[in-house]
Amino acid sequence: MKQLIKVVIAVSVLAVSASVMAGGNVQAGKEKATTCVACHGEGGVSASPMFPTIAGQHEDYIVHALNAYKTGKRNNPIMQGTVAALSEEDIDDLAAYFASQTGLKTLKK
Repeated sequence: MKQLIKVVIAVSVLAVSASVMAGGNVQAGKEKATTCVACHGEGGVSASPMFPTIAGQHEDYIVHALNAYKTGKRNNPIMQGTVAALSEEDIDDLAAYFASQTGLKTLKK
């Protein structure tokens, strides 16, 4: 039983460490987001219903979506062209930046 507990703790620590290391840099993401402003608006808050607001979206969702555009699993020529040259670090940074914004988040009272 003690061995099982040790294994569970070790796996938990490893999982938490991996998720912390995987996070992007918010400031770097802000600097890299200048291209995104044209469609998604300043800080990811879109002024047009044609383009989604991405501010406040979950970080892992943004990473998944950008990677899906990059691999062609999501079909949008504009987004595919935009993300084609992004590195994994760029995607992580952009996701961290947009997730840190408050566009989609609502305060519950």
